[in-house]
Amino acid sequence: MDSIMSFSQEMLTLYGIAILGFIVRKRGILNENANGVLTQLILYVTLPALILFSLDISFSFTLVKEFLLLIIMSIYVLLLSCFLAKWMGTRSKLPEKQNSVYEGLIIFGNQGFIGYAVIFIIFGNQGIIYLTMFNLCYLLLIWTYGIYLFSKNDDGIRWEILFLNPGILSTITGLVIFLSPITWPDIISDGLEIVGKMTIPLSMIIIGSLIADVKYASLFTIFKNGYLWKAAIAKLLFIPLLLVPFAAIGVTTPLLLIAVIVSGMPSAPTISLYAQKYGADAFFASLGVLLSTLLCIITVPFLYWIVELLTH
Repeated sequence: MDSIMSFSQEMLTLYGIAILGFIVRKRGILNENANGVLTQLILYVTLPALILFSLDISFSFTLVKEFLLLIIMSIYVLLLSCFLAKWMGTRSKLPEKQNSVYEGLIIFGNQGFIGYAVIFIIFGNQGIIYLTMFNLCYLLLIWTYGIYLFSKNDDGIRWEILFLNPGILSTITGLVIFLSPITWPDIISDGLEIVGKMTIPLSMIIIGSLIADVKYASLFTIFKNGYLWKAAIAKLLFIPLLLVPFAAIGVTTPLLLIAVIVSGMPSAPTISLYAQKYGADAFFASLGVLLSTLLCIITVPFLYWIVELLTH
C-alpha cells in the first residue's frame, strides 16, 4: 500500500507539470509552433542524452539477462498488439482512411515521452536503462510497420531514417559503451545527465500543451465515437494486462512494472503525424491520441496497482 501511495504522489507531480503546460499554452506563453519545437528538442537532443547517460554503467551478466527478458516481453506484447489491431480493424466498419489510424492507435503508445517520464519518476536512472531496452523493438516497429500501415507499401519506408534516427543511434552507442570498458569523462557525463533529465518535464509540458489545443467541440465527437473508446481500452488496459502471465515465470516486479506500464501508455502522437503525411484521417487520429492521454490518468495507477497486487 505504501508503494502505491508513493507512486500516486509521483504521478500527481507529473500531472502537475502537464497542467502547467496546459496553462502556459492557453495563456499564449507557448505559441502554436511550440509543440513542434519542443518535440524536436526532445527527440533530437534531450532523450538521446538521457539514453546515453543511463547506459553508461558497468557490464554485468545479470543486466544482460534482464535485457533479454525485456526484449522478449517487448516482442511478445508488440506481436499480440499487431494481431489484435488487425482483428479489430477487420471487424470494424470504418472507412479506409480511419481504419489504418484505428490500428495504429491500438499498437503504438507514447513510450518516448510519457513512458520515459513515468518510469523515471518511479525507478530513476535504472528505470531508463531498462526502458531503453524495452523500447528498442518498439522503435524498429513504429519506423517500419507503423509507416507501412499508412502507406501500404515498402516504398514509404525510408530505411536510412530507421537506422539513423536519434533513438536508435543513441541506443546503439549506449550499448557499445555498456559492453566496453569505456566510460564517458565526467564533464560529458554531467552534461548528458543535466540535458537528459530535461526530457521528463518537457514531455509533460508538451502533453498539457497538446490538450490545450483541442477545441471543446472535439470532446463531444470523442464521447460519441465507440471506435475511439474501443481503441483506448485496448491500448490502455487489455494489451498491457497480456503481460501479467510473466509474473508466473519469475520476472521481477520492477521489470514487469516497466513492461506493463509502458505497454499501457496512451496512443502515440506519431500516429497523427503519419496520418497527416500519408493522407489518412489526421483529425480522427488526434482525437484518439487525446482520449487515451486523458484516460491514462486513471489507467496507469490502476496497472501499477494490479502488478503490485500480483507480485507481493
